[in-house]
Amino acid sequence: MLASRRNLRPNIGQYYCRVIRERPGRGAQSSRRMVRPGGDKVAIGLLFSVSTVTAAGLSLPAGFLGDRFGKRTLLLLSIAIGGLSQLGMGVAQSVPPLFVWQALAGVGIAGAQAALMSALVDVVPSARVGRAMGWLTLAIQLGLLIGPALAGASLHWIGLGTALAVSAALFVLGLAVTLAVPGTPGRDIGWNIVGPLRELAGRRAFAVATVGMLGATLFSGTMQAYLPVFGKQQLGLTPEQVGYMIAIQAVASGLARIPGGQIVDRLPRRILLIVCGLGIYAVAVAALPHVAGFWAATVLLALSATILAIVFIALGVVFSNLSTAETRGVAMGVYGTVLFLGLGFGPAIFGAIMQHSGYLAGFTACAATGLLMAALTAALRSDRLRRLRPVPTY
Repeated sequence: MLASRRNLRPNIGQYYCRVIRERPGRGAQSSRRMVRPGGDKVAIGLLFSVSTVTAAGLSLPAGFLGDRFGKRTLLLLSIAIGGLSQLGMGVAQSVPPLFVWQALAGVGIAGAQAALMSALVDVVPSARVGRAMGWLTLAIQLGLLIGPALAGASLHWIGLGTALAVSAALFVLGLAVTLAVPGTPGRDIGWNIVGPLRELAGRRAFAVATVGMLGATLFSGTMQAYLPVFGKQQLGLTPEQVGYMIAIQAVASGLARIPGGQIVDRLPRRILLIVCGLGIYAVAVAALPHVAGFWAATVLLALSATILAIVFIALGVVFSNLSTAETRGVAMGVYGTVLFLGLGFGPAIFGAIMQHSGYLAGFTACAATGLLMAALTAALRSDRLRRLRPVPTY
């Protein structure tokens, strides 16, 4: 058991570095890219944190810049930054430059996320935002599934550095497509970011959505970080079975996006959907350490992944409804900030528990925290708070 826990962190780094290869604007990495220049397990973990923390810190200002200069301008800049970081990682020969390029990738991620989501809400009727976000997140899910598979297969014929450099060409394609799409000009909103942020924070729905989003991302970050090593060490699965388990979960999540968006569009009380979804997912997380075998774990994960996918769509719609046309980028920038903070803090907090006390304690603590977040989300939306501070319906 002690030996298996020592292997926990490098395996997480290997998984994350493999997964982030095709995220919008994020530099491609793999554990082999860290090992070859001399990276160790600590460096691998820190490498992922650099991009996540950078994206969290810059999502809000990136959204504000999108409001002021236009979403297409922000997206073009983000794609160019992402391509540059990808190319830099392909040619890096030591560990320190990888941190610089990964931080630059975080800049691209922050801008791309804010630009894509706010631009989507700008052009889609409010009654169909859920379905539109379902299609957008499905495209992202497909990229996360197909990208690493193709990149990994290419390593049979070319080196890792060459694969990373060649994949930077995809950013050139992204630039060309974005340039071909008509864009809307920015708005003359000055340079006061505090005003739009204060307007958003003044709505009670803002606190509700923020707490719910933090709960969902704590779940997602923790599960995606530790599923590979959990499957190998706790469930005794082969590497191929672990890959199939994660792939089936990803497919289930992707297939849930379109019908999930339709459900979100039709439901008038989306916060109730978020609270129930968080509660159901918490039960699944708590049950995971008690299951045995490939199929039991895979079915549990696939079913719970569909629930969490719908929760994320509902959260995106709630955040979009908080904003006006002038503050939409700021709203989706806050969405991105909470998203990346949760994805980063979840593995750090509950991973430490798993490292010292095992998977049962770690997943149980994660589930308990998720239930607490669900309860707090419901409390913030309660009738008692509504009487204390009337706000518009959403």
